[in-house]
Amino acid sequence: MYLDNVVDWLFGGLSHWDAEHFLFIAEKGYLYEHNFAFFPLFPIVLRGFAEILLWPLSSWLSVRGRLLLAVALGNSALFLLSVIAFYALSRAVLQDRRLALLSSFLYCSTPANVFMTAGYSESLFAALTFGGLFLLEKGFTLRACLALSIATAARSNGLVNIGFLLYLPSLHAISQIRVYRATTKGHSKVLHYIWVILRLLLTSLFGTAVIALPFCAFQYYGYRTFCTPSTSLEQIHPTLLSLGERRGYRVPDENGPPPLWCMRPLPLLYSHIQDVYWDVGFLRYFELRQIPNFILAMPMATLAIMAAYAYFQANPELCLRLGLWGTALEKPTPGFFNPKVFVYVVHSTVLLIFGTLCMHVQVLTRFMASSSPVPFWISAHLLLLNEPLLHRRKTSNPNVQLQTDPKNYCKHTPQNPILALLPHFKACSPTTQSILGYFLSYWILGLALHCNFLPWT
Repeated sequence: MYLDNVVDWLFGGLSHWDAEHFLFIAEKGYLYEHNFAFFPLFPIVLRGFAEILLWPLSSWLSVRGRLLLAVALGNSALFLLSVIAFYALSRAVLQDRRLALLSSFLYCSTPANVFMTAGYSESLFAALTFGGLFLLEKGFTLRACLALSIATAARSNGLVNIGFLLYLPSLHAISQIRVYRATTKGHSKVLHYIWVILRLLLTSLFGTAVIALPFCAFQYYGYRTFCTPSTSLEQIHPTLLSLGERRGYRVPDENGPPPLWCMRPLPLLYSHIQDVYWDVGFLRYFELRQIPNFILAMPMATLAIMAAYAYFQANPELCLRLGLWGTALEKPTPGFFNPKVFVYVVHSTVLLIFGTLCMHVQVLTRFMASSSPVPFWISAHLLLLNEPLLHRRKTSNPNVQLQTDPKNYCKHTPQNPILALLPHFKACSPTTQSILGYFLSYWILGLALHCNFLPWT
């Protein structure tokens, strides 16, 4: 087509590594066994964007060209939606507008930036996850379940969000029981208790089922495709069949024997693919040759560890009581040490432990940046705590005062404090230099290396 070369020249760098798999699925469907490592929502969104919104360009662009253009335009829009959802969630949880805004500016400079723009599902997943958690914080449980369920159709780690659905309604139920205990008496109190507990159980069971449904449905689809296939080799395009034979990709064949994983008590295709194709498993990445990848993941891991340590130091009683009761709940402090942050710190810590022990560790940067707000919250907290230039008080060098008023955070058009700090980078505190250096260096290096088909996180 006429414009394919132009689109490829402009946006071809966004189609490398895993993006190639998503683009293949969006164009050809789920043909090879390893394709099922990539969940279907993002390819569906890409194909819909290419076929509907970009249909007028079909005379100038092939399907592949329109899909690549859909990646560039669609992920930019999805990332913008994720920023809005991130800010709304931060405001609801932190209850500190300034910290929420600074966290959002840092999120806009995420170290996983290239994966938010390239043909990956990170932006889509982040928008749905942060949006769903915001709805859950506001008490819109059914809408939150729907958003988090759709997020699970984008990435498998959406299943971890079930923890929020179990925890936040439990916290609400406990607070209701406290109110009933103080305001009602006799049989009425018992009936209220029963109703609260029954509603909590029903909400938990329903929400868990809804969030897990896309994962279960996709695994069933994979099982039916390969364990009880209705496709023969003659029905597959010769070019695609030849490609599969050259690279050792399994295709469904009704005349051939079923794969061995079909015989397992729990035949999960996703687990099989991670084990066989990507060699993902417990401690499998702990090898000397993987030390560079551990170094790449270290900054994100350090932020998550610092967040957990600082939060426990500030709220030991609350943490030991799992954030369900305590004096801190009665008089919550706005900011990172707010009791509402507890479950997010736990979630971040779980992701860190699982990502370090059971995944390709270099993925930790984009894995956590698209799933948890905690790395950005702790970064913003540390900046406000250690950077004098973000405050109105005088510093030792009056020539490096920022030309911004902190009250701008509360206006409709706030100045970006991150951009305001950059011209004075050398005068910033070591903490600021470390955080901004990490964010900006990964932002630039990721874009340069990934788009040139060089290894990155």
